Amino acid sequence: MELNDWLKLKSGTDVRGVALEGVEGEHIDLTDEAVEGIVRALVYMLAEKLGKTKLTIAVGHDSRLSAGRICAAAAKAITESGCDALLTGLSSTPSMFMLLQEKDAPADASIMITASHLPYNKNGLKFFLPSGGFEGKDVTALLTLAAEGKALTGKGSVRETDYIGRYSENLVAFVREKTGEETPLAGKKIVVDAGNGAGGFYVEKVLKPLGADTAGSQFLDPDGRFPNHIPNPENKEAMRSVCEAVQRAHADFGIIFDTDVDRAGAVDKNGEEINRNRLIALIAAILLEEHPGATIVTDSVTSDGLAQFIAAHGGKHCRYKRGYKNVIDKAKELCAAGQYAPIGIETSGHAALEENYFLDDGAYLVTRILITVAKLAKEGRSVSDLIADLPEPAEAAEARLTFTAGADFKTLGNAAIEELKAYVPTAEGLSLAPDNFEGVRINFDKDHGDGWALVRMSLHEPIMPINIESNTAGGNAKIAAALYAFLKRYPFLVTANLEKYL
Repeated sequence: MELNDWLKLKSGTDVRGVALEGVEGEHIDLTDEAVEGIVRALVYMLAEKLGKTKLTIAVGHDSRLSAGRICAAAAKAITESGCDALLTGLSSTPSMFMLLQEKDAPADASIMITASHLPYNKNGLKFFLPSGGFEGKDVTALLTLAAEGKALTGKGSVRETDYIGRYSENLVAFVREKTGEETPLAGKKIVVDAGNGAGGFYVEKVLKPLGADTAGSQFLDPDGRFPNHIPNPENKEAMRSVCEAVQRAHADFGIIFDTDVDRAGAVDKNGEEINRNRLIALIAAILLEEHPGATIVTDSVTSDGLAQFIAAHGGKHCRYKRGYKNVIDKAKELCAAGQYAPIGIETSGHAALEENYFLDDGAYLVTRILITVAKLAKEGRSVSDLIADLPEPAEAAEARLTFTAGADFKTLGNAAIEELKAYVPTAEGLSLAPDNFEGVRINFDKDHGDGWALVRMSLHEPIMPINIESNTAGGNAKIAAALYAFLKRYPFLVTANLEKYL
């Protein structure tokens, strides 16, 4: 493999690739050779960084079909580098970081084998040190070392442990401490949809010990084919499925996890989604009651109604760049500068709380909400009451524009956005939003759509996503028409997905 072949496996702060045949046109590039080379390079890198050659590296995985093969390749690379492999089996991504936070932590670093919500044929690797997950530059350095064949030699051992049990016990203890009760969820029916990912543990190991009735929960068994729906809180089919499950069970609350449990969504007792802006509003209301005046950091596609909600609840809103690492890093930056930001949260369901190492952990997020569920129940209230004053748009849509084959999409797409940014101040009824950190966010007055749009480039794909919201029925069509009139001039843009909103 050449350096470029290795670097193609980089995806943001992770390594990701095709791990199974079966999808036309996609062939395995996350081979045993690639996995072993990356993990050998990881050991080499950590030995230099930590100043020791006898390391213990924990390896966990989600429910993907390729997990066993990749885990075996990783363990082989670790032991043949003279280090010990601690295999944690079916795990969540957050648990692989929390393992390193334990007193007398059993490992120096950890690897999580996952590709989040991507299709069944994909897989990947995430890397953690006690100080946090790898940054993009760390992954580039790691893959460069792999390309150079850097490795140690020796003979290590393999042992197994079930850390997800300990992780769950910590969550249970946290809820009991905060509520002062052994079974604070007694009398509450809570439905979980794990989407056949790694999140099924939450029912048996967290909810039931806290007294919850979990009848009606679904797709808890791990199955890397994902036969029921994609485990993804952003997926419409997945959300519809968990909403229907809550309604069938007459449950008080519903929870949905993504494959590796670093993201979550929720459902209220009426079967209505608590997702995207509503999920952010809910946790913001909880945190602002505890920390008046705090700053809530979100990604760029959050609604104007959410900004109004946060302000009405006494908080400050920082709308920052899309990408969970971006919002987390922004929250950390604000805290370091003396502006308390207790959370960085994306509309995707990634949420990282300062009190929890700024770790994006879906199970911790919903556990934090369940503490409030238990407290409100004593007052005859539900969490929906906390977001009853959230202004909701009349219409919301997303159009994902693609590019013609072979187009230099990054250069052309960003140039088009800059030209749009220059055009907006000259257009009647349009203005640039003042709080914008990526792409171009445009406000439309009441006569021209009564809402806003954000036009940006995807972080990793040849896609130009356009998010649109209007406060008036029919407003999205006006906004879409204005954008289409401008963007149709670019021959490299495929605008069909925008045209359907005209």
